[in-house]
Amino acid sequence: MYARRRRAYFLMMGGCLALFVSAWAFVRLWSVPAAIIMCVIAMVIPPVAAIVANRKGPEDRWWDDPPPGPQDRAGKVNPTGDPESDEWWDELDGRKRRR
Repeated sequence: MYARRRRAYFLMMGGCLALFVSAWAFVRLWSVPAAIIMCVIAMVIPPVAAIVANRKGPEDRWWDDPPPGPQDRAGKVNPTGDPESDEWWDELDGRKRRR
């Protein structure tokens, strides 16, 4: 679900920002190595957050998944569900469609 992934992304990025700001605002006053470790952890979080935000859930359709159910006149399932678009892509791919 999109909302769940978005919430997870913003929580992870908020944690990243909190780690970075707190590391150099007040943790460095007590321990510079701890502040550096906090920054290294904060550096790893954004790529993980992007992976979490962009992963496909079991209920999500992806951009290249055929929609469920649309069929053309011959009874074959169209790759995109739009016959005009399918013909256009077939022409670009060098395939000819039978009519």
